[in-house]
Amino acid sequence: MIEINVKDMQIGFDKESLCFEFKKGAESWRWRKECKPRLECEEGILYFEDACIIDHKEIVSGVGKGIQSHYEGFEVNGAKVPYAFDTIVWVEYTGGNVYCEWIPICEEGLAVQKVLWPGEMEFDEPKDSWYTLLNREQGLLVPNTWEVLLKPHHFNGFFGTASGYMPWFSQVKDRAGYIAICETPWNAGWQAEHPAEGPYTHVGIRFEPSLGKMDYRRIVRYTFLNDCDYNDICKVYRTYAKEQGIFKTLAEKAAKEPAVDNLIGCAFVHTGIKTCVQKDSEFFDPENPDKNNNVVPFAQREREMRRYHEMGVKKLYMHLDGWAEPGYDNKHPDYYPICEEAGGRDGMKALADGMHEMGYMFGIHDQYRDYYLAAESHDEHYACVLPDGTIPSHARWAGGPQQFLCGTQAPYYVKRNFNYLEEQGIELDCAYLDVFTCNEGDECANPHHRMTRRECYDYRNQCFEYLLSKGILPSSEEVNAWAVPSLVMCHYAPYDFMLEEPGAPKQGVPVPLFNLVFHDCIIEPWMMDKVSETEDYMLYALLNGGAPYLSRDGAYPDTDGSFDVDLRHALEEEIRRSKVVSDLHEKVAKCEMVRHEMVNGDYNVQRTVFADGTSVTVDFREQTYVID
Repeated sequence: MIEINVKDMQIGFDKESLCFEFKKGAESWRWRKECKPRLECEEGILYFEDACIIDHKEIVSGVGKGIQSHYEGFEVNGAKVPYAFDTIVWVEYTGGNVYCEWIPICEEGLAVQKVLWPGEMEFDEPKDSWYTLLNREQGLLVPNTWEVLLKPHHFNGFFGTASGYMPWFSQVKDRAGYIAICETPWNAGWQAEHPAEGPYTHVGIRFEPSLGKMDYRRIVRYTFLNDCDYNDICKVYRTYAKEQGIFKTLAEKAAKEPAVDNLIGCAFVHTGIKTCVQKDSEFFDPENPDKNNNVVPFAQREREMRRYHEMGVKKLYMHLDGWAEPGYDNKHPDYYPICEEAGGRDGMKALADGMHEMGYMFGIHDQYRDYYLAAESHDEHYACVLPDGTIPSHARWAGGPQQFLCGTQAPYYVKRNFNYLEEQGIELDCAYLDVFTCNEGDECANPHHRMTRRECYDYRNQCFEYLLSKGILPSSEEVNAWAVPSLVMCHYAPYDFMLEEPGAPKQGVPVPLFNLVFHDCIIEPWMMDKVSETEDYMLYALLNGGAPYLSRDGAYPDTDGSFDVDLRHALEEEIRRSKVVSDLHEKVAKCEMVRHEMVNGDYNVQRTVFADGTSVTVDFREQTYVID
């Protein structure tokens, strides 16, 4: 056993099991013995303990001290390969944070697909007061006794996606907890196991290759707290985000582009113009051809907006899908000319001008990841190429077969296309660049435009920044920590259950982890559907101090939360409900969400408190709310 002590923080390392124990004061956290550190490779699973050479030593620097381990040589199919790596686990003198670093030394002989290290913590008490925090969409709190099985998320916990808005996870037992922040999140993710009824939750991290190699040092930072709850955990990451330079408030963004203030307090309307589902798309319905093709004139959308205006809606933002001739999700990035069947350039300009005449804001849907084979400028040379030379493709969306546009090219297409709209005299307030903050970053092995996942996120932010430079407020599908400096709003930042069939059992307690960190940084519109007599999404919009969807027409049925089970209200009632949420949003949009709580420990009665003193209490059981 090797022990390292720094003030009240202690590391213990068992050289036999290769497991660590961390103590802060009297509180202890240790790795599960059943979870053995390992490499998952094309050649099979290799455990750290299988290395031919294993050495450990204590290290000391000017900023901390810890334990360095060296692992070298593995037997594969009877032959020894020289693959080698180091691990360093050390305590920082300043702050007592613990850093776990995995460092590739020699990558010959193995094709590593995953590194599963650091290990999972023991967390096996059947107590409600023991819970795990996962950044799965807006946020999920999983008590150890939660009755519902935790199922894999569609992005499998990958950081930088809808599975990981923020690159951390956390566990709290009674009032002691830790937060594990992945400081190198671009090719990493969390994975968790919670059986129905518990009595445990195990969560750990995995590191994946970048362009076929592990390539660089991977780091997880643990901060241990002996008196905390999930609010305190979120504030640790809020401080970290400020230190890393990814924290930028709406007030700062409004100082750069004053139109941000015009968007605060708006009711959101999501609607479209043209739908055209190609026969080679997975969404094509041969039995109901009318569902595949539809066109609504720009003039009709303008009449609808004028009706809202006549009915007293003072502030409104319209997000317009399918405004170009190919139809929604077709031929990107060559999304032009403006849809002639709907009124062409003159019709779209009249709609935009009419919106501005009413004091409303106008924006469009656009896409710079899906690279449709039907696009006139499509060239396979600019599609993302995997290290093995293959080019990923599918035909799920309306436009049919597609590949993925290398992110290195996206800023050029954004500049080209928005200059085209400017030349047409279409004045835009906002623009939505689809999937950028929801889907993982792409990688490309083409040597002419080689791109890592980390670089892909940078190129996506360049697209947002270009729009801002033109006075256009950028939006994307969801939210993500990496995009906070450049993003003004999103399509939504929902709880994970909102994208499931209404009535499906919740896999934990929905909690606003993202908003406890970044509420005052991004404008989030919220679904307002009353999906049943016992579930009204308006309550979540209020609880989160977000903007309301006055109307939301999803592009694809039964996808992305667009289920046809809403108990519709009369339009007057929809406007009244929307105004309640808009008025609150106008008040608290620039305020930190300082606290969220379960009132008297009841998951069905929740309260948020904002920095200006406003509090919102909702009772999900009684379907009521109180704003103080």
